[in-house]
Amino acid sequence: MASALAVGATIAAFASAPTPADTPTVAFEIAQVTRPVALFAHRGGPAVARLGASTEFGSRQTLGVVGKSGQWLRVTSTELPNGRTGWVRARAVRLTTTPKSLTIDLSRRLLLFKRGDRVVRRMTVTIGRPGSPTPAGRFAVTDKLAGSNYGPYYGCCIVALSAHQPNLPAGWTGGNRIAVHGTNAPSTIGAPASAGCLRARDADLRVLMRGVPLGTPVFIRP
Repeated sequence: MASALAVGATIAAFASAPTPADTPTVAFEIAQVTRPVALFAHRGGPAVARLGASTEFGSRQTLGVVGKSGQWLRVTSTELPNGRTGWVRARAVRLTTTPKSLTIDLSRRLLLFKRGDRVVRRMTVTIGRPGSPTPAGRFAVTDKLAGSNYGPYYGCCIVALSAHQPNLPAGWTGGNRIAVHGTNAPSTIGAPASAGCLRARDADLRVLMRGVPLGTPVFIRP
């Protein structure tokens, strides 16, 4: 009986162990800011900003790590223009990893939520209209917010990104940060109809709110 139990336990262990297909082959590093840190334009150069432990919206400050050099981390930050990265000292932050990422194909108006190389969910999105196109580049998720706190036009949820809109429409007063958020005009989903943000269905946004950690890398492609 004892040997039968042992064999059964072994079989159960093999059955519950992740298969190679289930194990993510991609891992992205995230820098969590737990105390104020300096952000540098260049390693060892002058500081261009000082980052607090919280974002302007009250979330934990997180930075997407795009590279390393010695004791320095190259990061994305809302304090920098689109296409620019900065540097922080590795000892000044707490490093974690995630296999998750978001890829947006603007030409197809498609957002892919991925875990490693596996697509978890495909989402049709609104993109920026002519004159205020959604900026392309590598960014990171900075905040996850309730849309109801900011107005009905944001739907259920807001997934804020480190990207900025440099081409705001005339008279726009809603700020220049890019986000993936809901909408009270669902007929616009899949169209070039926003001031640069990506609009998605509430059901899709709730998947992102549950599954995407702060600092998740975001790749926006033309």
